[in-house]
Amino acid sequence: MSAEMLTAVSAMGVAGVTAAGGIVTAVVGRRQPRGQQRRDDFKLLSEQHHKEIGRLDRRVDELESDAERDRERADRDRQKINGQEYALRYLAGWVRDLVGYIRRSGLEPPLPPQPMPEEVRTYIHEGV
Repeated sequence: MSAEMLTAVSAMGVAGVTAAGGIVTAVVGRRQPRGQQRRDDFKLLSEQHHKEIGRLDRRVDELESDAERDRERADRDRQKINGQEYALRYLAGWVRDLVGYIRRSGLEPPLPPQPMPEEVRTYIHEGV
């Protein structure tokens, strides 16, 4: 092997090592931004998740306050209905006593001004 041939072969070896080094450098250099991009994506997703969680927390608080208002309204309505039921029972008892008093006096009480509606009949079991 001549000196020129040896120089050419060694130059090709150096060129091959340089090319391999360039490829390795390119691959390593390419991976770094991707890792940074992943970190940026994670940060972006984390921020989006925190915003969404905050929005959902506010929505849950709103729904809980709405439910509390609904419970309070239902309690007031239930008390009102119970009071109305008591008043109707009182009036029905008073009318029964009045009809009994009139009959004991030897008189006949007047007929109701109109027939009793079916909706009322389900709640008043005794004839008035």
